[in-house]
Amino acid sequence: MIKITSSHRNRLLYLVAVVMVVAIGIASRKFAGLFPLFLGKYPGDALWALMVFLLIGLLCPALCTYQTALFAVAISFTVEFSQLYQALWINTIRQTTLGHLVLGSHFHTVDLLAYLLGVSFGAILEWLLRQYANRVGANKFAPTQSN
Repeated sequence: MIKITSSHRNRLLYLVAVVMVVAIGIASRKFAGLFPLFLGKYPGDALWALMVFLLIGLLCPALCTYQTALFAVAISFTVEFSQLYQALWINTIRQTTLGHLVLGSHFHTVDLLAYLLGVSFGAILEWLLRQYANRVGANKFAPTQSN
């Protein structure tokens, strides 16, 4: 298991990333031609799960990347499975724009795969950026050889 501490998470960067991912996700639904048609609505679903990953990283900076990813998948799956519950009160909420964006409307098994891809993308990107930052930071203070 890879455990990456979050001591270097920049909350402002995560907030900007959340806003950008939300904007791209809404654009993916509003402008259908933004992504290839064969992908359907799934880029938006993957972006939604990526947003959840980023929000958890923003709100819980002490979590490692692995924990953040697990929580993001758990939340994403919980929201998707909650769509099997179709009571009038929650469907009324789902009919609002915000309710639909947060809660969705109908359960689709393929959405679960999209969520896994979105969270995986976030976790891998965070891990790669940490590796790069650690390498660059280590090189800044590495002793130089003199002739």
